[in-house]
Amino acid sequence: MSKNVIVIGSGAAGMTAASEAKRCDPSAKVTVITEDEHIAYSPCVIPWALEGKAKWEDIVMHDAAFYKEERDIEVLTKTKVASVSDADKKVVTEDGKEFAYDSLVIATGSTVFIPPVEGKDLKGVFGIKTINDGKAIESALRDAKKVVIAGAGVIGLEAALAFVNIGKEVTVIEMMDQVIPRIADSDMAEPIQKYLEDCDVKIILKAPLQKVCGTDRVTGVVAAGIEYPADLVIFATGVRANLAIPKMLELDIGQLGAVVTAPTMQAYRRGRLVKDVFLAGDVVQCQSAVVAGPTMSQLGSSAVREGLVAGRNAVGGNAVCGPVASPWVSAIGSKQIAGTGMSLGLASWYGLDVATGKAEGLTRARYYPGGKPLTVKVLADRCSRRIIGAQIVSEEDVTGRINWLTAAIIDGTTADDFAVRAENAYCPPTNQVRDVVLAAVDDLLRKL
Repeated sequence: MSKNVIVIGSGAAGMTAASEAKRCDPSAKVTVITEDEHIAYSPCVIPWALEGKAKWEDIVMHDAAFYKEERDIEVLTKTKVASVSDADKKVVTEDGKEFAYDSLVIATGSTVFIPPVEGKDLKGVFGIKTINDGKAIESALRDAKKVVIAGAGVIGLEAALAFVNIGKEVTVIEMMDQVIPRIADSDMAEPIQKYLEDCDVKIILKAPLQKVCGTDRVTGVVAAGIEYPADLVIFATGVRANLAIPKMLELDIGQLGAVVTAPTMQAYRRGRLVKDVFLAGDVVQCQSAVVAGPTMSQLGSSAVREGLVAGRNAVGGNAVCGPVASPWVSAIGSKQIAGTGMSLGLASWYGLDVATGKAEGLTRARYYPGGKPLTVKVLADRCSRRIIGAQIVSEEDVTGRINWLTAAIIDGTTADDFAVRAENAYCPPTNQVRDVVLAAVDDLLRKL
């Protein structure tokens, strides 16, 4: 008998789960219910769309009609779930429609965290998460000259440069003492900050946002006691798991504020697995590949990986999702920065004693034209000598190198083993004969 699968959420995790369930069991009836108007797109591209480098209609990979016609998946957009019961296996939407299920996949994602400050609901204040957010910001930008971005994470910095490139005066305000806090070390983040400042982005650090000023619409913000004028304020202050549906089902919420799942992406309630309920994406916490404990990995790549497992298991599979190192990469103008595993700040939070190695070189052979400066930093746990993190800054080719180091972290490779066993391909237009990654590990070994 074919299964009836309901997926709540239409982001990377939800649409991947729906497609994978249908691929594994073509006879399954798969229905996606989502509050969103747009589906199957990457929020990561929004800063470039705001700059005009991408069109809104082009960043949506598929619409509901495509999924119905090409994959036999029903997608109900702009539809809010009112209640869910796993006792009678039923989902009820706000318009009163009922949907029975054999398996339920919850992929409700995350919401922008906006600090509870005075004035946050004024006109001209936005989060940046969805296409509709992007379109609203685009409309408001037409009459705005001064833009304040709260938060110096990668999305905030990508947006800041996009706005400068279309002629806006941009101030980024960050409560921490560096840009890209938590996931990047200060020495690796500093060249990104300098680059942005050279591009006329004003960056204010160690300045907690205290107030959004204005009566009807925003006129500025106050941070660390100083007022900064603004016609437009964007909160890029991170996201939080959207727990409305998991709380309806009384699923276990972990210490990091997201749902606890088994490697099969199956949910728990009071420590016991909940039959036929799976989760994926920003709504779940993950097992760290570095330490024996949970971590968050609210990345599109993680969402797809988890969605594949949830979708397979929703139709009777037995797939598992392994620990995560959470590799990330950001392109900010001509600069690229990437990281994986632990930063020094995260390692300290987990109580690890860390050694670091660092090397500088070029992305190409020194005699081949066009090579870009390349800086690689690698972190290891002093006790086990395992590689636990890495960061890379350059103007090209950081993704492949950070993926190389991610594989080493997930495999539990020590710095000693990496130095002995690692090899790199070589071609003058693509890298040096001995990659800078290996030089960074050599430096790390001298520090251990």
